Amino acid sequence: MRRYGKHTDEDDIRSRPNRKGNRPRTNIRPKHEDAAQGMVLTVDRGRLTCLVEDRVVMAMKARELGRKAAVVGDRVALVGDLTGKKDSLARIVRIEERGSVLRRTADDDDPYERVVVANADQLAIVTALADPEPRPRLIDRCLVAAFDGGLEPLLVMTKSDLAPPDKLLELYGDLDIPYVVTSREELERGDAADRVRTYLDGRVTAFVGHSGVGKTTLVNALVPEDRRRTTGHVNAVTGRGRHTTTSALALPLSGDGGWVVDTPGIRSFGLAHIDPSRVIHAFPDLEAGTEGCPRACSHDEPDCALDAWVAEGHADPARLYSLRRLLATRERKEGD
Repeated sequence: MRRYGKHTDEDDIRSRPNRKGNRPRTNIRPKHEDAAQGMVLTVDRGRLTCLVEDRVVMAMKARELGRKAAVVGDRVALVGDLTGKKDSLARIVRIEERGSVLRRTADDDDPYERVVVANADQLAIVTALADPEPRPRLIDRCLVAAFDGGLEPLLVMTKSDLAPPDKLLELYGDLDIPYVVTSREELERGDAADRVRTYLDGRVTAFVGHSGVGKTTLVNALVPEDRRRTTGHVNAVTGRGRHTTTSALALPLSGDGGWVVDTPGIRSFGLAHIDPSRVIHAFPDLEAGTEGCPRACSHDEPDCALDAWVAEGHADPARLYSLRRLLATRERKEGD
């Protein structure tokens, strides 16, 4: 076998003739320094709708990105036809670093995580107070995913005309989560959308919720110029709603630069990808008390230093209870 040193003569190297007459392949990829910046609005069967400046551009992922997928909310670099004209197609050549990621798995035994939305500032967890009944375990799981992904949670309770919010507010009061309570009448008048919008201005907010809770109806009220289908109903036997949103979609709020991301209704929220040790970061009043914890402490065991920390008056016992309830969500199913 012939070997070459560092300083080879090019005439010494034999090259295979190129019968097709095109350029030989190379591992050196272009840097695309002149690529335009855009934001992914929605993804549908390999085609990505992106906003580039003030134009909506259809694009596909470049081959050099491999299996790395772009999701709604991603900041991307695009080349090719950026006119946005019908039948035009650009290429996404780079996915910029994400500031936050909302992820979930199908269940707690599924190793494959799904990125729901990237670069969102806030997670609005929408739950009905009745029809269908609230599912606190599902809310807990959404909260854990929000804390883990770097999103601030917002609890939106709908259908208060059917049931009072007192029990749910008591359950989450110690977590200091901002909340909005709405009724169907307020939603029809527009009052509900106005109150929810005060939490959305200038931010990217992802909306998640169980099917049938009125999530997409609320999104339509917030962004009336881009109405989505809301013809689903709640099954009287199972209490489950029909999915009316089949793909995540980012919609701009008028005037202030904020965005609403409507996501498909969820029936489960797996947390197989969550490292429980990161959930404590959402409790800064308790985090300092973990310094005396044994290595790899689950914060729910006899030797946990948080018990003494709270007993000494450094934090509210209700906060420790809330932390442990969230940490235990992986041990319980959403319907419990």
